[in-house]
Amino acid sequence: MQKIISYPLSFIVLMLILLALVIFHPIQWICLNVFGYQAHKKSVDYLNFILLRIVHLLGTTFVFEGRESIPKGVPIIFVANHQSLYDIIAMIWFLRRFHPKFVSKKELGSGVPSVSFNLKHGGSVLIDRKDPKQAIPSIKKLSEYIEKNNRSAVIFPEGTRSKNGKPKEFAQSGVKILCKYAPSAYVVPIKVMQFLESKVDGFVDQYLIPVEEIWQPSDFLPNSESDNFLEEVKELREISKDL
Repeated sequence: MQKIISYPLSFIVLMLILLALVIFHPIQWICLNVFGYQAHKKSVDYLNFILLRIVHLLGTTFVFEGRESIPKGVPIIFVANHQSLYDIIAMIWFLRRFHPKFVSKKELGSGVPSVSFNLKHGGSVLIDRKDPKQAIPSIKKLSEYIEKNNRSAVIFPEGTRSKNGKPKEFAQSGVKILCKYAPSAYVVPIKVMQFLESKVDGFVDQYLIPVEEIWQPSDFLPNSESDNFLEEVKELREISKDL
């Protein structure tokens, strides 16, 4: 019975999501071009709040634990696994005080109302996953942006979302570049867990749980008092060549 209900309900939710995206596209344009960054950010926040409420119609709930432990007034690098499109909606709303900017695939930069506009004009970066050389300056630019403005970057090192719930292999290059050019940033890992009820995609419990340990790139610098200091410096130089 639950599965039968889920099909028309999912269609209704999809239509409501599309309607919200279409309505907020011109709202974003007006807010950005008339009132500036802060107004545009507010419009994006409210859009994602509405999207969360729409998704609640499916019985989906979102729980974000540990936000009180995230440092404030400093650059943040959020590193998360990626399981569904719900991840993005929840992160934008629950992390709104940190002004999250995303490292996103270039395909999302056009053709999606509201989403494409925000990615192109809201401070996020669009990268070509098939062209690593193009990605490096884009991610560097984002690093310098969050370092200067004490905002946050969100990166999914898996590259794309996992369809079976199992994390994919993490690519390290993007995180390394963010850390290199935002040296004062705190790295906050986020663990996204997803539980399916009766294998019906529409009925999902979504949990975004920051890992307790938070560190800075400077925590991994060689210790000058260590007996292996020179070896550690040489190893760090070799790693930095890849960047």
